[in-house]
Amino acid sequence: MKFIQKAIEKVKPPFERGGKLEKYYFLFESLETFLFVPKETTLSRGVQIRDGVDLKRFMITVIVALTPALIFGIYNVGYQHFLAIGVEPASSLDIWYVGALRVVPIVIVAYVAGLFLTEFVFSVVRQHPINEGYLVSGMLIPLVMPPTIPLWQVALASIFAVVIAKEAFGGTGMNVLNVALVARAFLYFAYPGFMTGDNVWVYLGDSAAVDGFSGATPLAILATTVESGQSATAALAAYGDTFSLSSMFFGLVPGSIGETSVLWILVGAVILIATGVGSWRIILSGFAGALAMAFILKLGGANPYFAVDPLYHLVIGGMAFGIVFMATDPVTGSQTNTGKWIYGAMIGILTIVIRVLNPAYPEGIMLAILFMNVFAPLIDYYVVGANKKRRLKRATV
Repeated sequence: MKFIQKAIEKVKPPFERGGKLEKYYFLFESLETFLFVPKETTLSRGVQIRDGVDLKRFMITVIVALTPALIFGIYNVGYQHFLAIGVEPASSLDIWYVGALRVVPIVIVAYVAGLFLTEFVFSVVRQHPINEGYLVSGMLIPLVMPPTIPLWQVALASIFAVVIAKEAFGGTGMNVLNVALVARAFLYFAYPGFMTGDNVWVYLGDSAAVDGFSGATPLAILATTVESGQSATAALAAYGDTFSLSSMFFGLVPGSIGETSVLWILVGAVILIATGVGSWRIILSGFAGALAMAFILKLGGANPYFAVDPLYHLVIGGMAFGIVFMATDPVTGSQTNTGKWIYGAMIGILTIVIRVLNPAYPEGIMLAILFMNVFAPLIDYYVVGANKKRRLKRATV
């Protein structure tokens, strides 16, 4: 490592102020700071807070938390592929191979388009440092995509999200909306045929699905009960153990690449909470709000979807993934402790309301989080205002 560090120091002068490659300094700096801790230190005098957690380590922690969902997603894509074509894989290696063959290019394209083709260009043009914020966004974007998504759409969505949701607001730490969800929302409304329907959730490759195979997700099945009047429980039971509570918890079901396994998402949640990176208040209140709303609607019973067991809502679709990895985004979420409780609960509540009352849009977590991203500053504003009034009242008593 010392050899690499010395080599970097040797080629550094042309990139510094006054050098021939001065305008590319921030590109060089991004590589240097990614590999090594910067030499800059705090002042030797005065009060300084010294902390080993910087933006790079913060983002790497999130990447580590996302890794279990990514690894399982690769396996599930391969598993669903062989299940759909009715072929028994020779070994589990075949499943991993097919999954990696599909998922890894999506991840690579997301990073190349969003980081190298967009962030680097803005860094050179605007002459500002490249932050590590896209390390997480570049991983989140592939995980919220269906496995059949065309690579050019991944690139287009990544560029759109970085430009519109991030750079337009000033870069890392200034964005109002979650970057990865903006990418998904862009594709959902621009190319709905590639983001919805029964044919987008299972990767077939050059093969054809066996007769009778359905790539429908549990959410899509439940949404059909509103018009048909069929019992929601019976609709899921018709698929046998495929959509049982345990199957959906472990995640061997069709869906977005990283959103199907609640088990491995919860492992990521433990990592985020244990390291202090993710807010346990948002996660807990998000699940609690969803459970409470699902229970209330179940009492109403206006249509078959109302009767779904509240626990099912927690394991179907992308709710768990959204609450754990999207809602806890420290930039776009509430900052106050009280605000986090309100923010998380509203995300859970709105997700269930959108799912059950708007069957045309089976999944609600994406819109719920984006909606609450907009209201997060307002929530904090009133929470801080209430705290000020309470303190002033105590001070004048």
